[in-house]
Amino acid sequence: MTVAVLSASPPVTSAPAGSPVAEAYARLAEAYEGLVVTERSAHEPVPRGVGWVGADELAAGGPALEAYLAWDEAQVLRDYGQRGRPDVVAGFGLHRYAWPAVLLITLPWFLHRRVPDLPVDAVAYHRTGGRMSVRVETFACLPDDPAASLPGARVVADGEALRGEVRAAVAGHLGPVLEGFGPRMRRGRRALWGMVTDEVVEGLWYLGGLLGEERRAMTELEALLPGSTAPYTGAAGFRTLPGPDGAPLATRDRASCCFFYTISAQDTCVTCPRTCDADRVARLTATS
Repeated sequence: MTVAVLSASPPVTSAPAGSPVAEAYARLAEAYEGLVVTERSAHEPVPRGVGWVGADELAAGGPALEAYLAWDEAQVLRDYGQRGRPDVVAGFGLHRYAWPAVLLITLPWFLHRRVPDLPVDAVAYHRTGGRMSVRVETFACLPDDPAASLPGARVVADGEALRGEVRAAVAGHLGPVLEGFGPRMRRGRRALWGMVTDEVVEGLWYLGGLLGEERRAMTELEALLPGSTAPYTGAAGFRTLPGPDGAPLATRDRASCCFFYTISAQDTCVTCPRTCDADRVARLTATS
């Protein structure tokens, strides 16, 4: 999607003592200046009001969601001089929440093999400030992890079991959010979970590149989403294209479409099914 995800971020704040995810969230802020994650202590409420929206409020699908989507509607009108279809605007709004929200789960897993449980009442989002506030009370990890002795740790047997925890944690968080957005998006269940599949893959793929570990991120994502893990739609689906010099270029075909072409026909994602391979090569090898 060519619309912006987040804006500039404030300074990193401290995490609760003994946090199993603090280091991962700190590396996220260092690598990607558009997002800072603040951890709350156990049972400390996440913020509300003054730019914040709770994930549970988005899941409820009421006035808070309407106010949240009003920002996306205004942005399209301001930047493109036309109104977006309501379902397209809702898709933009979902993407702008889901992309960073998924990283709250996948990045600690990728970096430290720890998977936080994040029910919707434990996360709030400040879109214009590039901030997320989370409360991590329980998490999954492997037996040899030093964090296995921390309160709230849930030890699982091996890497595949931990991948199952990642899939379950993302579904547990975004499943309710899809219920809130779904009626506005005019898409079926498979299409909605296709969007989630794309957020999982493209968020960690992007961060892996920023961290200098793109190839490992792709390998991990292929194991996480092999194509037979409902409710997710399809596999990570990476493939390569030959560049002008013969070097392979990584790409994939998204499982979903954001319909941005209804706003600006010439601006498609490089992984959009509507973008032909020749255009992908040209864009992936273009110099600024």
